Amino acid sequence: MSWQQETANPDRADLRPPSQVMRLARMGSFHQSRLSFMRILLRRIRAENWQFDRPLFDIDQNGVGRAVYSAHGPDRTYSLVAFAHDLPADKRSDRVIAEAWDATFTLFDGAPTEADLQRLAQNVPLQEAGRITETELTLARANRSVRLFDHVVGCLAKGQQPDRETIEAVGYLMRTTAVYGSGKFGAADREIIADRPECAAPFQVEMLTVWLIRTFVLDLVEHMASMRAPDTAVPLDPDLRRRFGIGNSTGLGMAPFLINHPTLLNNWIATREEALARVRGLPRARTEQIAVFENRFRRADWSVQMWRSGHELQNEKLAMLRDDMELISGHLAEHRLATDPHPWDRLYRWAEGALSVEGQELLVSLMMEPYDYLVDDLAPCLSADETKATRIDGAMTLHVLRSKIEDQYDWALAIDWTDRAAQARAWYVSAEKLEPRLGERFEEPIADYEQPLAPGRDVAELYADLQSQATDDTIAAFLMRAQQHRHIVRRVQLADRYPYAEIRDNTIAHDVLPIDMLRCKLAFFGAAHFDPRSDRWVRINMFQSAPFPHEIHELGDDWPYPAL
Repeated sequence: MSWQQETANPDRADLRPPSQVMRLARMGSFHQSRLSFMRILLRRIRAENWQFDRPLFDIDQNGVGRAVYSAHGPDRTYSLVAFAHDLPADKRSDRVIAEAWDATFTLFDGAPTEADLQRLAQNVPLQEAGRITETELTLARANRSVRLFDHVVGCLAKGQQPDRETIEAVGYLMRTTAVYGSGKFGAADREIIADRPECAAPFQVEMLTVWLIRTFVLDLVEHMASMRAPDTAVPLDPDLRRRFGIGNSTGLGMAPFLINHPTLLNNWIATREEALARVRGLPRARTEQIAVFENRFRRADWSVQMWRSGHELQNEKLAMLRDDMELISGHLAEHRLATDPHPWDRLYRWAEGALSVEGQELLVSLMMEPYDYLVDDLAPCLSADETKATRIDGAMTLHVLRSKIEDQYDWALAIDWTDRAAQARAWYVSAEKLEPRLGERFEEPIADYEQPLAPGRDVAELYADLQSQATDDTIAAFLMRAQQHRHIVRRVQLADRYPYAEIRDNTIAHDVLPIDMLRCKLAFFGAAHFDPRSDRWVRINMFQSAPFPHEIHELGDDWPYPAL
C-alpha cells in the first residue's frame, strides 16, 4: 500500500519538497502526531477490544521477583515477562556497556509456560550475554529514577499521594536503556511477524513492550508501598498515575538508522507530508474541528511550558517555541478559522514566515488532530518491505545517472569536500559493544573502519569520477571498473523513486548534531519532552498521560496532550 493509492482528499495541497523537509534542523524539530507509532498501537488496541490480565506477579518487599502481563488480541496473545532485581547503586548505569539493571524484560509471543519462564530467567537478566529464541519478540532493560522512585514508594506507604511538582520535574519512575527487536540476540526476525495486522505499522511490538513495562513499573511501586506498610499504604490517584511515562536514554546507536533505512524513512516522511497536504487542502473548517484544534493547542501550550531540558541548544529552541505559542495564540485571535477560505493552508503559510522551525513542526502536528478520517487511514503506509533487494539498473546510461545526481543531490555537490571541516567526523562501529560511534577523523585512527554513512560525500566522489566517463556508457560497464561506487549508485537510483529517502545534510561535518536524527525517529515513535544530554544522546518520555490497560476502553486518543 502507498499513500498515493490512498488519497482521500482530491483538493489536497502540494507536498512540501524534500529540499525543505529533509534538513536535519527541521527533522530534529519534529513532534509526535496522530501517525506516531504509540498512538497507532493504542488506537488498534481500543478498536479491537483487546483484553489484559496479569497471570503472575511474584515480587517481594524489596521489589525483586518476576511478573507476566498478557495482552489478548483478536487472534494472538503477547506477554511481557518482567524480572525485577535488587541492583546496588554502584552498578546502576544508563550506558549501553552496563551489565546489570533494575529490571529486565522480554515480550513473549503467546502465553509462557513455567518451562519458558525458567529458560527466560536464565537469559533475559543477562541481556546481551544471554540468548533468547524466536518465541521472544523483544529484549529490554530499565533503571529506576532512584529519588523519585523512592519518593513515590515512601509517600504511598504513609498513605499520602506524592508531590505533583516533583513528578512533573522527572515524569517517569524507570527509564529504558535499550529495547531490542528484529532478530537481535536471537529474538524473532521482523519478517516472522510482518504479516500480522497488529504488527503492520512500524515498531508495534517495541511500543507494546514499553507500554506494558509502564504498567509493571506503576504496579511495582504500589506493591512495594503495600508490602512496606500494609495498614497505611494507598494506591496512586488515577490522574496522577497517568502522569508517569517511561523514560528512555537513547544514544548514537540509533542515529544511523535513518541513513541505513532510506525506503522506510521515505515512507515515514511521505506519509506525514501526505497527511499535512490533505489537511491543508480542506476548503473549510467546521466548528467542531476548530474546537478540537483549539483544545489541543491550549494543552500543547501547557505541555511546552512544563518542558524542561538541561541542554543549551534545546533551551534555545524551547525559548523560541514558547514565543511561537504566543504568536499562534495572537494570530488565532485575529483570524477566524471558521470563515477563512482554506484556513489550514493559510495558517501554515503564515507559520512559515512567522515561527521558528520547532514551532512550525508543532503546528503541523496540531493541524492533524481534528482529522482522524483524513490521517489515521495512512498508518499502514508507514511500513516498507525492506526484504526485497534493490537491484541496480545497470542499463541506465551515465548521462541519466549524472542528471539524477544533479537533481537529487545538488545539496551535496554544493559542499566543498576538500575542506577538512566537511569531513571532520567518521562513523565507525565499536569493537566493545558493536554499536555505532562518531569519532574525529583527523584526531583518531578510525578512517580505516569508517561505515558508509556519508552519502553526500560518496555521491560527490561518484559525480567527480563520472566526469571522465563517456556519457553513453552504461552503469553496468562503469561499475565493472569502479566497484567502490556500487552502494552509492544504488542509493541514487533509490532516491529517484523515493524522494524523501535521503537526509539532505552532511552527516560527517564538524558541526553535525546526531541528536537531530535521534529526535526525528523518536518523534515518530511518539516521544515527548526531548532532553538532550549532549549532541549525541537524549532522554525522552514515552506514554506519559496514556491510559493503562484497564483504562484503554474509557479514554480517547488525545492523551499526548495533558489535561489542563
